[in-house]
Amino acid sequence: MSWNPSLDPHCPTGDGVDAIETLIIPRARDIGAFEVRRALPAPKRQMVGPFIFFDQMGPAELLTDGGIDVRPHPHIGLGTVTYLFEGSIYHRDSVGTRMEITPGAVNWMVAGKGITHSERTANEQRGIPGRKLFGIQTWVALPDAAEDVDASFHHHAKDELPFLEGEGKQLRLIMGRGWGETAPVKTFTDMFYADAVLAPGAGIPLPDDHEDRGVYVTEGSITVADQEFTAGQMMVFRPGDRISLHAGPRGARLILLGGETLGGPRHIWWNFVASSKERIEAAKEAWRAGDWQNGRFQLPVDDTQEFIPLPER
Repeated sequence: MSWNPSLDPHCPTGDGVDAIETLIIPRARDIGAFEVRRALPAPKRQMVGPFIFFDQMGPAELLTDGGIDVRPHPHIGLGTVTYLFEGSIYHRDSVGTRMEITPGAVNWMVAGKGITHSERTANEQRGIPGRKLFGIQTWVALPDAAEDVDASFHHHAKDELPFLEGEGKQLRLIMGRGWGETAPVKTFTDMFYADAVLAPGAGIPLPDDHEDRGVYVTEGSITVADQEFTAGQMMVFRPGDRISLHAGPRGARLILLGGETLGGPRHIWWNFVASSKERIEAAKEAWRAGDWQNGRFQLPVDDTQEFIPLPER
């Protein structure tokens, strides 16, 4: 989920970032209802293009009477993208959004100078047996010029996104540009983000005109230059190399991502991303103050009874 449940001292900033080709094995994180697998930030790689946070949620079966309850929490300096394969999440935020997030749609929340949101299971979904949740949530770090934009939320339905099909592959372009298409979602840097499903043996090239490029295997396996990579692994490739991926004998589902790198590394603390430590400190003080009426942060519409306190460290 977009709440970072741990302040991980191993998340790299500044000199800890390595820009070479990298294989990332996600770390498991327990957010209460189920486990997530976090690929970014990683000890040797902070970002892939502007993508600074990458979580796989599930696949998990939710308890009949339970659900997801991520209480209101703040963000600055980033945009979140919630993309589901199965299930649903009900999103509320401080700019007035009430939105059920469903499979295949894009939900792009731009935090800018500050936003608060919650992510829960809708009440009408809680009593349904056999409910599942499976998806990807990413944070996209904003460039310097956009760190202080006003917060906003943008929804694009599944059928609004470019969809390519043929030769054993299906690709939905979630954001950015690639494979001759451009998604309708407004972005602040040049980037690509796509969901691809490959039949056994089918191949797909990566765009070669983006500075940074990565692939995450959500299901099945792929081969790259005669090496096999299985579900739960992320590969980051060197700029300019021509890369083609081929699905293994059971096929594959992939998330393809990357784009223009930012002017420098980002500082990460809890749910805050910024180009300077001073911006982080200012956001911490604003959330600690809890002035929901006149302060920098407000609580989401219809979800004002609780919130996640600022961590002690």
